[in-house]
Amino acid sequence: MLSDSFGRIATDLRVSLTDRCNLRCAYCMPPEGLDWLPKPELLTDDEVVRLVTVAVELLGVREVRFTGGEPLLRRGLASIIARTAQLRPRPEISLTTNGIGLARTATALHAAGLDRVNVSLDTLRPETFRKLARRDRLPDVLEGLAAAAEAGLAPVKINAVLMRDLNDDEVVPLLRFCLEHSYELRFIEQMPLDAQHGWSRADMVTADEILGALGREFVLMPDDPNQRGSAPAEAFLVDGGPARVGVIASVTRPFCGNCDRVRLTADGQVRNCLFARTESDLRAALRSGASDAELADRWQRAVAGKLPGHGINDPSFLQPDRPMSAIGG
Repeated sequence: MLSDSFGRIATDLRVSLTDRCNLRCAYCMPPEGLDWLPKPELLTDDEVVRLVTVAVELLGVREVRFTGGEPLLRRGLASIIARTAQLRPRPEISLTTNGIGLARTATALHAAGLDRVNVSLDTLRPETFRKLARRDRLPDVLEGLAAAAEAGLAPVKINAVLMRDLNDDEVVPLLRFCLEHSYELRFIEQMPLDAQHGWSRADMVTADEILGALGREFVLMPDDPNQRGSAPAEAFLVDGGPARVGVIASVTRPFCGNCDRVRLTADGQVRNCLFARTESDLRAALRSGASDAELADRWQRAVAGKLPGHGINDPSFLQPDRPMSAIGG
């Protein structure tokens, strides 16, 4: 198992397939983009599958989520998914994406073995989308959502990050849109993971603000807390259910004590926490001929040193050097 000294067991693996992205969201990276990882440093498709196999067959991972950057930019994505789906025990396979390109790939990805998707959608206004993502691609995202639902990638989940004075007035419209299309909405507090290191607590739209705005238009009832488990989202029934809305309050309502996630970056580094300032290199061991058992041992040692929490609310907190696009969601 991938266990740490606080009794937590990691069964949810987030695998970044690329640090590249075709958007330039303000809370993630500067308008000009970033210096992408050189291709030789990236794990190959075979290397990704081998490490995922070690995680599933030797270390007890039960869910694999492919992320980026933007994972749809990875040419071998469908093959990686198909090979992951052949593992036993078969893990649940999901994808976090900005939705651009999903309209033409959703059916093939589902056929390969993809179970569901999380799509980032922060606004329904084209002009706000252009300001936030610095690209005019809102129609592509909406088409991708519809294609995912039609392909059977259910439940289709939407992740929304609110920026003060930019899209913080869209709390209710976003939920109404999701209710109308049977999507599951998750609001995510903005986290200190931007490449510019410009995150400000004062500018962050908090969970309390989000729930306050929703509460003026809908009747929200906390979902069964026993069903949450290690899920990052605190879920609420909307107007009696069955529809739900969730809030991922990583900053103001940390859930580190129940965390079951571990991350593998596109260049083969294990991160035992999204906000970790250290990494463990599996790529070098892999390429130097390490056996599966040796890779598993390195992975276990990496997770064993996980801290009790991310420390965002501690005065000594330092933001990770890598931005979200280079870590994987």
